[in-house]
Formats: sequence, C-alpha cells, structure tokens
Amino acid sequence: MTAFLLLSFLVLLAIGVPVAIALGGASLLHVMAEDLSPHLVVIHRMVSGVDSFPLLAIPFFIMAGSLMNSAGITARIYDFALALVGWLRGGLGHVNVVGSVIFAGMSGTAVADAGGLGNIEIKAMRDHGYEVDFAVGITGASSTIGPIIPPSLPMVIYGVMANCSIGQLFAAGLLPGLLMAATMMAMVAWYAHVRGFRRDAAFAWARLAFTFRRAFLPLMTPVLLIGGMTSGLFTPTEAAIAATAYALVLGLFVYRTLSLRGLVRVSMETVETTAIILFIVAGASIFGYIITTTKVTDQVADLVLSVTREPWIVLLLVNIFLLVVGCFMETIAAITILVPVLLPLVTQVGVDPVHFGLIMVLNLMIGLLTPPVGMVLYILARVADISFERTTRACLPFLVPLVATLGIVTYWPGFVLLLPTYLYR
Repeated sequence: MTAFLLLSFLVLLAIGVPVAIALGGASLLHVMAEDLSPHLVVIHRMVSGVDSFPLLAIPFFIMAGSLMNSAGITARIYDFALALVGWLRGGLGHVNVVGSVIFAGMSGTAVADAGGLGNIEIKAMRDHGYEVDFAVGITGASSTIGPIIPPSLPMVIYGVMANCSIGQLFAAGLLPGLLMAATMMAMVAWYAHVRGFRRDAAFAWARLAFTFRRAFLPLMTPVLLIGGMTSGLFTPTEAAIAATAYALVLGLFVYRTLSLRGLVRVSMETVETTAIILFIVAGASIFGYIITTTKVTDQVADLVLSVTREPWIVLLLVNIFLLVVGCFMETIAAITILVPVLLPLVTQVGVDPVHFGLIMVLNLMIGLLTPPVGMVLYILARVADISFERTTRACLPFLVPLVATLGIVTYWPGFVLLLPTYLYR
C-alpha cells in the first residue's frame, strides 16, 4: 500500500495535476483503499497542517520582498553595491553578488531577488558590454543566496515540518550565505582575469557616502530583523510582520514611491502566492502523516543504515538524492514531503536538525538552477529575453561555487552551528 501511495502520487504528477492536489489526492486514495480511518481525516490533517503560528511569517516575508521591489528600493540597493565594489575588475559581477546579499536580508526568497534585482542587474551588465550569458549566470547563482541568509522562507517551512527553532535556523544561515557570496565573487574574479573584464566604476568616497545615505533605511532592514530576533524583542514570525510594516513605511511615507494601486497589486500577488504555498503545505501534511504512520520513515532509515552507518557517506547519499529531487520538484513541496522521511535518518547518525536544515535548503536552492523545474531559470529567461535552454547553459558554470559551498556546509557542522550555539544554546 505504501508503493500504491507513492505510485499514485507520481502518476498524478505525470499527468499534470498540481503538486498540492496530487499529494492530497494520493493520500485520499490510500485512506480509501486501506479503509484505515474516516475520509474526513484527510481534511482534518490538511487543515491542522497549516494551523501553525510560524507559518504566518510566509505572507509577510513575501509581501515585504514585493514591497521592496515595487517601491524602487532595489534600485537604491544596487546603486550602493555599485559604489562599494564596482571599482573591482568585473565590477558589475561583484555588484550582482553584493546586491543579492543585501536584498537577501529583506526578502528571503530567490524568486524575488531574480525578478527584482535581476531585472536591474542584467540590463546594467548588458549596457556595459558584458556577455548576456555571464550576466544571466551570475544573477541566477547570486539569487540563491536569498533563502540562505536570514530571513528565509524555506527555513520557516523546514522549521515547522522538523519542529525546529526557526531562530536557530536563521542564525545558522548567515555564515554559509556569506561563504556563498565569497565563492561567487572569487569566480567572478577568475572570469575577470581570464576574459579581461575592466573596472566599471571608479571608487569615490563621495559617491559611496551619497549612495549609502540613499540606501541607509533599506540597509537597516536586516539589522532590524536580526537584531530584534537575537535580542528577543520579537519572534521570527513577528519579524516578518515588522519587515512588512517597515517596507510599507518606506514606500508610502518616506520615499513616496508606492502608490495605492501598487499596494493593492502587491497585496493580491501576496495572497495568490501564499495560497499556493499553504495549499502545498496542507497536501504534504496528510502525505507526511501517512508516510510516518505506515513506518516508511523507519524502513528508509533501516535500509540506508544496513548499508552504512558512516555519517559522511549517509550525508553524501542524501545530498545526491536532494540534488536529483531539486531538478524535478519545487522547493516548498520537496521540504514538506522529504523532511519526515530524511530527518529521522540523519539524526540517527548524529546530524543536528539545524545543520541538516541548511544542507536541505542549500541543495534545493541549487535545484532552482537545474532543469526542468528550476523556477529561477524561467524568471531569468523572461527577464533577459533569451531561451530557457540558453539560460540553463549560462547558469551551469556557476553551479561550481554553489556545490563547493554545499560540500563545506555538509562536512563542517561547526561552521554552520557557530552562531546558533553562541546565540541560542
């Protein structure tokens, strides 16, 4: 019957049924076939799966990122990043990465980065004579920093599914996110050396000070969020509300770049995106419940542990599995389905749940740059007005720094857990 559950889910996906309906539908078929409990259990579990206070952070983080984009705040961030690192060889490539690091502290999603900053960055790099493929590749790679540096939407989902501290997950993501930025900037420097890229802007203290003043209030967003959470002023969920309120104040009253029509549009986009995500979470809740109650998680753990109990081999197998899954499944769906299956396995070999959360999210962020389901690839293809195939080829070389960072994050738990241990334990 477990095989029937998984097979029915895969068949529903193959015929084009949305993933949330496929999850709930396969679960309902399993309950009906087994006649284990009343069919209302499916509805009850789906509702209870989204009845969670931490999940309230989802719409607010989504809305905060959209407000930053709509209010033109991303342009201020880009100008500051240009003044800060544009004087390096291959300057706009470095600007791309630094801009994503800053924006990551506001939005928490790769899609918002690729669609917001990406539009500005690719146009600027084209105007300065950079190859479109290089511009698209570094934009795609840098956008994956968004869900690693706090705040992070996938970390919220993982924390709920794994019953893990979201505050610790946010703290654990800061150093790996900065490491991702460092490895990408190293690759940009290598490209600049090999291809003879020039400097795109002369360094000037006056320009740096001017752009810093213009971007000062947006730059305070991550300070507000991280400082508030670490000091205990508010929870991660309340931090999302604070981020949205702060973005509203900036857009409506400080810069006055956000119109009422724009606010309505952002609100409707937020409602739509949130509904999709929570529908997936609801479907995955009943699916995960059935997998857990039928002891599939124990069977998977026993199968892998019968082959090896070496933590590094188990983590290698899990990484390979997650990289493959990331090619075919959307991030939120993958987290909600796989956490109940994989977390018991890795904890049995001594892996910290917070450490594993970073491993899982980073794997799935790499999946955003791999076909056929990589969402960032579709966004960049539209933004750059090139084919999906060309976008995929452009992003492939930039998987190297991402995979290198994944290796460090996987096998150096002390690096990942340094801040959570210092701040929370």
